[in-house]
Amino acid sequence: MKPFNRWVDRFCARHPRFGVGNLIMYLVLGNLVVWLFSIMDTTNSFLYYLYFMPSQIFRGQIWRLVTFIFIPSSNGILTLLFLYFYYFIGSALEREWGPVKFSLYFFSGMLFTIAYGLVMYFVTGQDVMVGGTYIYLSMFFTFAAFYPDQMVLLFFILPVKIKWLAYVDAAFFVYAVFTTSFPLNLLPVVAVLNFLLFCWDMVFGSFSAARMRQRRKTVDFRRAAHQARAQQANKPYRFKCAVCGRTDVDHPELEFRYCSRCAGYHCFCQDHINNHIHFTE
Repeated sequence: MKPFNRWVDRFCARHPRFGVGNLIMYLVLGNLVVWLFSIMDTTNSFLYYLYFMPSQIFRGQIWRLVTFIFIPSSNGILTLLFLYFYYFIGSALEREWGPVKFSLYFFSGMLFTIAYGLVMYFVTGQDVMVGGTYIYLSMFFTFAAFYPDQMVLLFFILPVKIKWLAYVDAAFFVYAVFTTSFPLNLLPVVAVLNFLLFCWDMVFGSFSAARMRQRRKTVDFRRAAHQARAQQANKPYRFKCAVCGRTDVDHPELEFRYCSRCAGYHCFCQDHINNHIHFTE
């Protein structure tokens, strides 16, 4: 994933005008307008003409390639709550990434969804009726990767960390995979693939960094002692304080000890064994 992320970063640097500034605001406003029109629709057919449907697109209804992202994720008053979260999260991601990368992220999610719908249409012959729900919900994962301990007020009442909402979101994705009929049940997987495409290094790189930090905390004293003796073989002293530089030759009255909390094999005099900054590398 690193080559892709490097390419994205270079593209963002070379094309600073590519992105749509305040993209999430336009998306939320579009969802809000569609929701209001759907409330006034007495025939319940308005939303039907906005979904992504390959068979209808090939009949000339090309607006479906775009309008499916403006279909609200829920009905009723909960729509306003979802739109508020979308705006909150999308605005934070745009500030973190910049308009260009955030636009690439969202448009990539759209392309993944469109490509999946077309492939399923040609392979299975089934007309896939798709909205943009999972594209928006996948933003929770990205936001949680950046700010796992960010506190939000659930229903404007209950304080909860965003990472727990991401876990709930992940559970909803898994539930949808096993309860929704094929091929719609794989739409959550498509959305997660887009998330991993942009955030793989950030998510799994942090795990690798944590493992490396844990490894550095564990000191192999036998190996470190052998290395220390090899380095000191040609030196005129046996012990040397890593803080003040005093040796057992210059100051035979001092006691010298090794710190078990430092990474490596470091010696300290009696004045600094309990009074030094621990080595981490």
